[in-house]
Amino acid sequence: MNLPLIVFIILFVVGFVIKLPIGIGMMVASIAYFILKPGNAASIDLVANLFSSQIYVQYVMIAIPMFIFSANIMNSGKVTEKLFYWAQTIVGRWKGGLGHVNVLASLIFSGMTGAANADVAGLGMMEIETMRESGYDDGFSCAITAASATIGPIFPPSIPMVLYATTAGVSVGSLFLGGILPGLLLAVALMAYVAFIAKKRNYPSERIEISLLGWLSLTVRSLPALLVPVILLTGIYTGIVTATEAGALAGVWALFVSIFLYKSLGWAELKKILANSAKMTGITALLLGAAFPFSYIITYEKIPFLVSQLLLDFTTNKYLFLFVINIAFLILGCFCNAIVVVVVFVPIIIPTAQSLGIDLVHLGVVIVLNIMIGLSTPPYGGLLFVISAISGVSLLKVIKEILPMVAVMLIVLFLITYIPDIVLLLPNQF
Repeated sequence: MNLPLIVFIILFVVGFVIKLPIGIGMMVASIAYFILKPGNAASIDLVANLFSSQIYVQYVMIAIPMFIFSANIMNSGKVTEKLFYWAQTIVGRWKGGLGHVNVLASLIFSGMTGAANADVAGLGMMEIETMRESGYDDGFSCAITAASATIGPIFPPSIPMVLYATTAGVSVGSLFLGGILPGLLLAVALMAYVAFIAKKRNYPSERIEISLLGWLSLTVRSLPALLVPVILLTGIYTGIVTATEAGALAGVWALFVSIFLYKSLGWAELKKILANSAKMTGITALLLGAAFPFSYIITYEKIPFLVSQLLLDFTTNKYLFLFVINIAFLILGCFCNAIVVVVVFVPIIIPTAQSLGIDLVHLGVVIVLNIMIGLSTPPYGGLLFVISAISGVSLLKVIKEILPMVAVMLIVLFLITYIPDIVLLLPNQF
């Protein structure tokens, strides 16, 4: 191991330990490496040119700010309220009804945003306050809100899957289709846990007073939002739109629905949404920009090859390899931003996965689910801190309640890891 690489690793680790923003930490480590490394093959100019050329041809990346914009639109006005109430009419009458509503609403919302944080921001406080008023424990309300938010990037559309598709060179549409059944399975598993806890703690069911005609009317009004994933996937697989254009379509459709159909968005709100979307896109762009030279250095130093050799020396059994990958990405998901995990660490394990005959679409869904579970895994899962901050409930209470939910999600992870057809059934039909 050479001196520039040693300095590179040390600076990155130190930056992480002192809680430097991950993008800044990667840039500091990368710049130090380029300063110390002799030769034209490891220069900032070369990496900048390579990054520019990659961005020019990776049109699918444009979908990311579009999905961010769509999520912010759907978070505003009455869209989330309509979806939440519609979910109440479906499962609210069950024992522990609001817990089921929480999960179903997250599943529906995930079909419009593709990000766990968007789910928490859009539905989180509404779900927690409603459950609190109905007598649910604060810790449980927060925990199920965080756990159900992990469905967001599994069920299409999904921002992490767009990044994985770009990194691994696989179809975005195939990944979106691959996430449908795991997303549904995750929702069913969490609802089964809610049913168990509701019976144990005697959580109430909801009294929903609505006629059949009223429910049909509500469903019709909710359809424009409910149909987003259907429109996107149909557009992609009929060839009407590309994955990039689907991202733009999601943004335009969300805008149309909020302004003209629901009449819930004015000019003042739109300006705030545009500013917030620009800010979030800037943060994403900064992370991507910092991750590119970081991953270039890793590739230049042949670390993927070394890791591949190490793993293959350790085992040539793909099932054991998948077990190791699950552990590694679950831990990474606890500590790192999803963008960084996908862009930096996925290229390291792709060569080994290919040599073992693992389908990259299957691997992508497994990795994204790992990262999402990591967001809810104590003690460092990012969603735990967000949900504790917005609700005012202590982190300890949230952690105590979410541990069994993490166990439920790990069972789903085990199933999709070792039964690939759960992921590949729909992609293989197209």
